Amino acid sequence: MNNKLIIKPLTGAAAVSEAMRQIDPDVVAAYPITPQTDIVMKFSQFVNDGKVTTEFVPVESEHSAMSACVGASAAGARAMTATASAGLALMWEILYIAASNRLPIVMPVVNRALSAPINIHCDHSDTMGARDSGWIQIYCESAQEAYDNVIAAMRIAEHEKIMLPVMVCQDGFITSHAMERVDILEDDKVKQFVGELNLPFPLLDTDNPVTYGPLDLFDYYFEHKRQQSEAISHVFEVTDKIYNEFEKISGRKYNRVETYEMEDAETAIVALNSTIGTAKDVVDTLRQKGEKVGLLFPRMFRPFPAEEIAEILARLSAVAVLDRSETFSGTGGPMLADIKSALYEKENKPVILNYIYGLGGREINPAHIEQVFSDLKEVQKGNEVEKLTYLGVRE
Repeated sequence: MNNKLIIKPLTGAAAVSEAMRQIDPDVVAAYPITPQTDIVMKFSQFVNDGKVTTEFVPVESEHSAMSACVGASAAGARAMTATASAGLALMWEILYIAASNRLPIVMPVVNRALSAPINIHCDHSDTMGARDSGWIQIYCESAQEAYDNVIAAMRIAEHEKIMLPVMVCQDGFITSHAMERVDILEDDKVKQFVGELNLPFPLLDTDNPVTYGPLDLFDYYFEHKRQQSEAISHVFEVTDKIYNEFEKISGRKYNRVETYEMEDAETAIVALNSTIGTAKDVVDTLRQKGEKVGLLFPRMFRPFPAEEIAEILARLSAVAVLDRSETFSGTGGPMLADIKSALYEKENKPVILNYIYGLGGREINPAHIEQVFSDLKEVQKGNEVEKLTYLGVRE
């Protein structure tokens, strides 16, 4: 691998803007919303400075942003947008239209709490609410991961076996506004890796007319939903190949499920995004004390890599699932449900604890993570521990 190393100090938002600049999509339709605004603001500067050929469409709402992306993508253009929180919620109807029409739109999402009360800080209630909309979801620990996965997501979305939209998620303010070292690929390497879009059924191919979004009742609607499911079934196979190709040009290896110190772990935490960094430090500290603890990070949350996760977790004695969102089901967070489902048919299962944490940007610090591992140790001893805990909340 003979690649020039380009090192830049970038926030997570700026790293994503840089990836978008290198991809140079045909259309970006966007509306500003904190804490995502920095992504499209920086990208609009690239447009103004002539560094991209993108048609930038400043729309009047996020509903319009996704609608414009749907129209552009259906016409055969490479389309992107970015959003957060209430912006994603306002797109809700169109999220399903984008996925159902098999349009390979890539959308960076800066995770932020949903109102009310009004809150501009991080939790995962926005993207977790959209987890079953038919979009592929990728979560990122750092600015570097956000940059890399936006580039990889374009290839994943546009693969002929997939043709589905992708969200690439990072934590609001924690990642999006924190400055980090980011290793940037050369522009021509990204261009070559992403390649040209070749949409199989562009709306503007008048010699081969097609219809997008027709009335589709009980006669064929079911079959079209089944086609989406079939596309999802190819995601793991395709993602593995694309991540392997990305490693060759970047030297950075990605997996849909990442583990840390799990080889001989007896207990482990499962978490997403920036919390992984905090948890790694705690794992290192406890390992130095002789405790066999580990960490699992499902980078890809939709589709959910159930078999792989179950295989890793089934041999443990106790697992803590950390959810940065609440389902209000009374049974715990969204990731807990998927983890339990994945382990259901395993003969040997760990005891599973669930922690709702960090809502509205509430800090998750090493002491909180240490408390979680302490609870897991109590489970190992055979002691009773609360199965659902609201971590760091005032009682």
